[in-house]
Amino acid sequence: MTLVRVNNSLSKSIDGLMKEFLTDFPSSVSKTVREDVLHFPPVNISETPTSYQLEVALPGFTKADFKINLEAGILTISAERKEEAAKENTKVIRREFSSKGFKRSFTVDEKIDSENISARYENGILLLELPKKEPLRAAAKEINIL
Repeated sequence: MTLVRVNNSLSKSIDGLMKEFLTDFPSSVSKTVREDVLHFPPVNISETPTSYQLEVALPGFTKADFKINLEAGILTISAERKEEAAKENTKVIRREFSSKGFKRSFTVDEKIDSENISARYENGILLLELPKKEPLRAAAKEINIL
């Protein structure tokens, strides 16, 4: 019987590559699917002591393209960019610009003051501010002894 030595450095490096591939795989695919197929723009959500802020990266849109709606606890942000008509005297050789739209929804709970949600669009970023409601505090009450 012959003894054969196995060099595990190759198998360890393959295991490491597979772990790295599987770890990075979902995030890279989800980003590609989100942006290229589903046309979901990336969103940053942050919290301050008085509000939540949503930053949506949407370059190339105008204020008129957006529709923001709050109904039954669901905040929906949607936009549709219209494609410009081609000029009559111009022959298009390659067209990569296209009409893109998206619709994205977020659940808003009872902690949000839905009457005072505000939005603004600056430099390709749609910023929504969702103010928090003031917490209800029980009023001090004196109890008389009978």
